[in-house]
Amino acid sequence: MNKPFVACGRLQRRAAKAVCALLLLCAAAPLAAQLRSLEDAIAEALAGDPWLAGSEWRQESLRARGRAAGALPDPVLRLGAANLPTDSFAFNQEAMTQFQVGLSQAIPRGATRELERERLEALGAEQAERRDERRAQLALSVTELWLDSYLASRSRALIEGDRELFLQLQEVVAARYRSALGAARQQDLVRAELELTRLEDRLARLGEQEEVARSRLGEWLGAAAQHLETALPELAPAEPALVGEASLPAGRIAALLGSHPSVRSLDRRIDAGNTGVALAEERYKPGFTVNAGYGYREDAMDGSARPDFFSLGVAVELPLFPGERQDQRLRAAHADTEALRTERALLLRDLRAGLLSARARLARLDQRRDLYRSRLLKEMAQQAAAAQAAYSADDGDFAEAIRARIDELDARIEALVIDVERQRTIARLNYFLAGHPEAAQP
Repeated sequence: MNKPFVACGRLQRRAAKAVCALLLLCAAAPLAAQLRSLEDAIAEALAGDPWLAGSEWRQESLRARGRAAGALPDPVLRLGAANLPTDSFAFNQEAMTQFQVGLSQAIPRGATRELERERLEALGAEQAERRDERRAQLALSVTELWLDSYLASRSRALIEGDRELFLQLQEVVAARYRSALGAARQQDLVRAELELTRLEDRLARLGEQEEVARSRLGEWLGAAAQHLETALPELAPAEPALVGEASLPAGRIAALLGSHPSVRSLDRRIDAGNTGVALAEERYKPGFTVNAGYGYREDAMDGSARPDFFSLGVAVELPLFPGERQDQRLRAAHADTEALRTERALLLRDLRAGLLSARARLARLDQRRDLYRSRLLKEMAQQAAAAQAAYSADDGDFAEAIRARIDELDARIEALVIDVERQRTIARLNYFLAGHPEAAQP
């Protein structure tokens, strides 16, 4: 093959890849521009969640099945010929020969139709509660990933900002060591290089954490997750009484958690279980089948008329042996309902423990944030400046100077972690308060 043509083909393929990449960036840029805040990201994630659409279809299916269950069974039409003579199969030979038309209608036991419809409607209403739970869980997940991305990005920025200071310290140590001025030692030079290498490692780890968080956000936001400018949100608890250390009445906590979507979902299932118990009790009642028939006879062979026949009857299902069927169904319905009540009690205990744990964590984070802002950050900065000034004046140790600078950087990163964890804790508190009337999606 001619080499110019090969080279031309390669250039075309590269140009095509570049155009595709440019188109993808252009397509993602408008969406990224729209997602300027955490609220926009959560709204986008909710709008594109296929589970919510599937839940609506499941609810519609249960509604349709409920409407079908409330209707009577279809009537049965019966056609036939009775008592045909086998010697001639003549329809007018025998008086008993007739053409029959019958219609039968089954009537289920008691109020089973209405109860089955109510049971399916309760299960359908559960889907609405499960969608609220899904929205609250999805908002929490997106918020936590958003905060993970912000923490990694902001920590990298803090380290990059202080990296120049460490480079200056390294240059000062290297200059002193080469000129044999001051108390510079070889181990000081090695220590400076080691700390710079550690900073590079921290930057690499933080870059990995940010990429992982953005990749997981891509599950909900698509390619726009890679172009987001994440910022620290300002979340507030849906229940202001949770801020602080004052005790909350047990009744207030029970009321807050009792309206959680996951609890309401179990309430709908318990309603369906109670209806199932009533449905099992109705099966002790008899069921009926009403049937009517008309028998047509032809005139006799001598021409005399024969009257037609009309039949009417009722069939009754008698539950005479309930021990192996009705009793067991009722027992199973009671057991299922009690199991759901137990599950609800366990869920409330879990939610209560999570709520109180998050509340206690928020109180401690507020204390630590106040301590860092009022004293610790200032004291760490003063210590780093004093240690560096002492070393510059040949009155201090290099290890102490660089350790003080690292401690100051760690303190600023820890203050950032406290701010992020505080927002994360508030997001979790609001998840536990998802049924609160003031609880809005962050």
